Amino acid sequence: MFTYIKESYEELKNNVTLPSRSESSNLMVIVAVFSILFALATWGVDTVFSKVIKLYFNNVLN
Repeated sequence: MFTYIKESYEELKNNVTLPSRSESSNLMVIVAVFSILFALATWGVDTVFSKVIKLYFNNVLN
C-alpha cells in the first residue's frame, strides 16, 4: 500500500501538468454547453414519455 501511494505521488509530481488558464476556460465552456444540451435532451425525453404514459392510461381507464 505504501509503495502504491509513493508511486502515485511520483507520477502526479512528474507526469501531470495543469492546463493553462485560457485552455481551462475553453474546456469549462465546452462542458457547460454539453451539460445544458444533455439536460435539454433529458427534459425532452421525459416530456415525451410522460405524455405517452398519460395517453396510454387515459385510453386504458376509459
